[in-house]
Amino acid sequence: MNTPLITAELAAAEAGVSPATIRKWVQRGHLRPAGAQGRRQLYRLEDVFAAERATYHARAGR
Repeated sequence: MNTPLITAELAAAEAGVSPATIRKWVQRGHLRPAGAQGRRQLYRLEDVFAAERATYHARAGR
């Protein structure tokens, strides 16, 4: 089954964060784009939620 790919804006809305947070997760290596549509990076929603969990656990461990 193919998992639909979504834009950073939609990924941010689904995760309750800003698009800038999505970009930050990518910069920090918590999230990798799964594809592209032109110049726009696309993501799997489950990867976005995994990145959210990883960053939450990293903050909680401080």
